[in-house]
Amino acid sequence: MSDTGPLISLSDFGAKFGAVTALRDVNLQVNQGDFIALIGANGSGKTTLLQALHGLLPGHSGQRLASAARQVMVFQRPFMLRLSVWNNLRLALWLAKVPAASRATLALQALQLAGLTALRDRPARALSGGEQQRLALARAWATRPALLFLDEPTANLDPSAKKDIEELLAGFKAAGMTLIMSTHNLGQAKRLASRVIYLEHGKILADMPTARFFSEPVGDSAALFLKGQLKWNQE
Repeated sequence: MSDTGPLISLSDFGAKFGAVTALRDVNLQVNQGDFIALIGANGSGKTTLLQALHGLLPGHSGQRLASAARQVMVFQRPFMLRLSVWNNLRLALWLAKVPAASRATLALQALQLAGLTALRDRPARALSGGEQQRLALARAWATRPALLFLDEPTANLDPSAKKDIEELLAGFKAAGMTLIMSTHNLGQAKRLASRVIYLEHGKILADMPTARFFSEPVGDSAALFLKGQLKWNQE
């Protein structure tokens, strides 16, 4: 895939878990600078599509093409090593093969960005949920990915912690990072995303600019979903 083309492209992509079809005939492109929100009811395929885009899930049909740009996934419950905040950052930079001479500077910048400077020597696993998520985002940012995947980044966080995470993500977007986020928080999608992909039963029913989606939802099921009236399926 050329440097001027999409970062990721799925063509007629399908995925199965045993006899269950999780994604059906997915066609989409992720372009530089996108902030995509994947939304839909439980069981609609949001997390599965996120994993497929990241290359974690092989398809049973179609194809995935991706550029060589660096990609990082931040999970809903990020894994923290039994190390200090500082050493979690330093190890992430080492694993990303960042030159040794740059690691301390990048780690300091990441701490400042995430508002964690005062906590640099604290065990990462002793942080609150919101602080751990900020550390996970700081680790990702420090490795300078072109594309960041986010799986429900503010699930189970209090309103103040959610606000902190959203401010970080808005800053990433403003700096030109490409982001793809699965979320149940429609207000968050509306505030942050430039593009919304709405899924139902593993199919993409809408892929459109955020403002247009929320003002002109495509189809009855999307309209019901936005009103909170669509019956949610068991994951």
